[in-house]
Amino acid sequence: VPPGPGADASGPCLEGWTALAALAQDPGLQGACARGADIHRRPAREVLGTAMEDVTSEDRSRAKAVNFGLLYGQGAFALAASLGITTREAKAFIERYFERMPQVAAWIETTKARALEEGLVRTAWGRTRRIPELESANPGLKAQGLREAVNTVVQGTAADLMRRAMVRLHRSLQAEGLRARLLLQVHDELLLEAPPDELPKASELLREAMEGSDDLGPLGVKLAAEVRSGASWLACK
Repeated sequence: VPPGPGADASGPCLEGWTALAALAQDPGLQGACARGADIHRRPAREVLGTAMEDVTSEDRSRAKAVNFGLLYGQGAFALAASLGITTREAKAFIERYFERMPQVAAWIETTKARALEEGLVRTAWGRTRRIPELESANPGLKAQGLREAVNTVVQGTAADLMRRAMVRLHRSLQAEGLRARLLLQVHDELLLEAPPDELPKASELLREAMEGSDDLGPLGVKLAAEVRSGASWLACK
């Protein structure tokens, strides 16, 4: 494939959060994903005391760590240490955090209970992972297993979405006889290289592949992808 502009597509709402919104059926999180809201900016405002319009990339990175930490079982003590706030403040934030997403909190507890009962977890498409730590007599190892159980279902389902998108895109490019090719997948992004004259069609196929990756319907949510083009990956950012 000759060097040419790249087309980069990603979900405006991180794919893991789209999967979580569908798995937990939480209206608030589903609404945020449907609007393409930045999931990581609100914690920056609440925890760091920063106005939404003043949130920096560093603030967002810290808030992103909070989001994923709480989702996968981070407690008040660890949160307080990471943010430099008191344990009491951290505990209050955690309570407010899950009050906004009550069905997410309920889904997490249900997932943990099922994992303890079965010793394994499954993604929305049925991929299975057995977690030996769930059977450990060591409380620390068992807690680690519970965190891995929740993480596996969410991130495993998100990975399933991306793999299905990659397969769809590859088949579409072949069917259209294009020279464009898929170069890279990073989290919720697919990077495609295409000759300049193929860029419009390749971009269309890329978007269709991403937004149609729930073709078997286990999630039942509308997926949205954003496509950008440029002479390099950096230019697509």
